[in-house]
Amino acid sequence: MKRICLWSGPRNISTALMYSFAQRKDTKVIDEPLYGHYLEVTGVIHPGREEVIQSTNCDGNAVMQELINLESNSYDVLFIKQMSHHFQYLKNDFLTKTENIFLIRDPKEVLSSLTVQLPNATVRDTGLDIQWQLYQTLKSSGASPIVIDSRDLLINPEAILTLLCDHLSIKFSKKMLKWKAEPIKEDGIWSKYWYHTVHKSSGFIPYTAKPELPKTLLKLYNNCRPYYENLLKNALSTKRS
Repeated sequence: MKRICLWSGPRNISTALMYSFAQRKDTKVIDEPLYGHYLEVTGVIHPGREEVIQSTNCDGNAVMQELINLESNSYDVLFIKQMSHHFQYLKNDFLTKTENIFLIRDPKEVLSSLTVQLPNATVRDTGLDIQWQLYQTLKSSGASPIVIDSRDLLINPEAILTLLCDHLSIKFSKKMLKWKAEPIKEDGIWSKYWYHTVHKSSGFIPYTAKPELPKTLLKLYNNCRPYYENLLKNALSTKRS
């Protein structure tokens, strides 16, 4: 069975990409299995924090080992949606047993909305530094991690998904482009707090540029930018060589 970890930052389109893969008959999707672990080890306050902790296994290493050991005759692909900032105090040996995708987004388009809920947000809250660290770790081990920029995916979903499937050695399906505008059974219990937009969508929402950042966020943006640009150089694209 092919195991895929999608490592995304917040305010990205990771849930839409999970919904996309959920349309495949050969695929089972898993929604943020490390969320409880992240909440417990960091102590951060999120909506539904106690509900998440009480309803999930908060031992992140055990969670990932269970997913690595999982076998099934019902599907050939296991797609695991992960938030990169959830990778805290974890062993990384499971990374050699999964295909790894890094879903990135220009921090210019993230920080304004991120700082509404996290007024004192840091680079770590964007997950970009962790994405870059994990990418380098995988490359140094001889692996071939995949990078996707959300802008490219939203501008041309079919082309980027086709490239992605080619790199994963799985067949692209046009069913990945559309879904019903409703929750899916694989949603985490936190979906009621975070997934309103996706629940109203029936496909990838076309890209629109965000307003310029306020000056108060320029320092944080400049701290995030090198990580994003390093990853972007390696992103799948129909235009980028």
